Amino acid sequence: MNRAGELRRNLTPAEQRLWAVLRNQQIEGVGFRRQHAIGNFIVDFCAPHQKLVIELDGSQHLEQEEYDAERTAFLQSQGYRVYDSGIWM
Repeated sequence: MNRAGELRRNLTPAEQRLWAVLRNQQIEGVGFRRQHAIGNFIVDFCAPHQKLVIELDGSQHLEQEEYDAERTAFLQSQGYRVYDSGIWM
């Protein structure tokens, strides 16, 4: 089974709330994708044309700070702006 597809089918409550706002280009016509693969990483939300990534970091991310830092460094090296915000939880 495709990991990104599995994650799309099992959004967290916070991801569901944010997706309700981001879907269908509701914010100034910006098109977002959820659980989008970039390189070897799957990001929570991505606006590919704007090179923007939004990550909602829940409690599972407390144990993977090194992975998150590696992911962010990779995305930034590819020109993405990364908003990594556990405050929405």
